[in-house]
Amino acid sequence: MNTTPLLRSIPMFAGLSDDDITALSAAVTPRNYAAGRMIFALGDAGNAMYIVESGDVNIHLPGQNSQRISLKDVARGEYFGELALFDKKPRSASAVATSDAVLLELKQDTLTAYLERRPAAAMAILQTMSERLRETNELLSARAARNVDAEFDKNLSWSEHLADKVAELNGSWAFILFLLLITAAWCSINVLGVLPKPLDPYPFQFFNLALAILVGLQGPLIVMSQNRQSFKDRARAETDYKVNLKNEVNIETLMRELAEMRNEVKGVSIHQDDRRGTTADATEG
Repeated sequence: MNTTPLLRSIPMFAGLSDDDITALSAAVTPRNYAAGRMIFALGDAGNAMYIVESGDVNIHLPGQNSQRISLKDVARGEYFGELALFDKKPRSASAVATSDAVLLELKQDTLTAYLERRPAAAMAILQTMSERLRETNELLSARAARNVDAEFDKNLSWSEHLADKVAELNGSWAFILFLLLITAAWCSINVLGVLPKPLDPYPFQFFNLALAILVGLQGPLIVMSQNRQSFKDRARAETDYKVNLKNEVNIETLMRELAEMRNEVKGVSIHQDDRRGTTADATEG
């Protein structure tokens, strides 16, 4: 199985030379995972990273009542678990195959030996990892909520403003009443003999042409506004997801810390009760 093209497409290995990629391709081990199979769990010892060759994987935090907090869905060409290659600490999240998947496993010992032979490749890998850590840190430490509408409106061009105004006007009773008034006035002027010579006698060809041009211009402008609205909706959904994710992670952390604090208080209380009992026994004796 030639995994070189897949490794070349991964940003983490984008700075490696052809020889480095070829050597790295020979060092990875394919692993098959059936849908629903756990790849690793939160707290497991980490000694390998995984690259998705096919299938889908979900990275999540275990929640209460078997409800997990989804962090990210990983598909072909993406990787996860890379922190375990460097810090040897327990896994900070769980990973499960959501469909039949083939993963390329890169063990810590293998990568260490690889980097010892090719030290120049380490900088490219560390640079990509630092970018991912920075993104994660911004998500967890920065304010996730933002005003999507204000950000979009601030960067609109004059043509985009015009499209929004046209779409807003066309969806109002003011435009309908204005169009009816113009139509009635035009027909009256050209039928009732208000002018010595009608400007546009029946069947009002000029007026029909003007209406056709108006409709032809309105259509693209309204579609432009609707497309931009769909972009806003996606941005709102992404913001809501980040806010909910951050809240869920913080709540899980607070619940875990609260449980630990209760256990500590309970332990101190039991210890004090034991001391009181011992003191009472000594006094009676």
